[in-house]
Formats: sequence, C-alpha cells, structure tokens
Amino acid sequence: MMNPAAIMKIMNAKNKFTSNHPKFEAFCRAAFGQGIEEGTIIEITVTKPGQESMMTNIKVQQSDLELMEELKELAK
Repeated sequence: MMNPAAIMKIMNAKNKFTSNHPKFEAFCRAAFGQGIEEGTIIEITVTKPGQESMMTNIKVQQSDLELMEELKELAK
C-alpha cells in the first residue's frame, strides 16, 4: 500500500498535467472510456522540436488486454 504522502505527490502531479493539457483527459475518456477491445489500433506520433515526426501503431491483441488486467490488479 502506498503511503499518503506519495499519493498526494502523484495527485498533485496529475492535477498539474491535467491543467497543462486540458484536452488530453477528455480525449482519453472518449477513446478508452468504454474499454478497449481486441483488434483496436492505437497509433502514436511523436514530434520533437526541429525534427521529423515519428509514428507507430499497435493492433491490440488478447494478450495485451490480459496484461492490462494483471497490471490493474497489481495497482489495487
């Protein structure tokens, strides 16, 4: 179990992130709010200042979903 000081630190960091990137939380809720199913494609693009964009994607497999469930259980 995490100690209260660590939880407060994480919550403060989360609140700052949300303040800095207000659209991201709503996007995540819309995209992932009803869960992810096998076959979903998740695409990520990274653009560093002055550099070309890099993009990759994954097609979610059943084993990915099982891993996410196991991680959720560990976080409890």
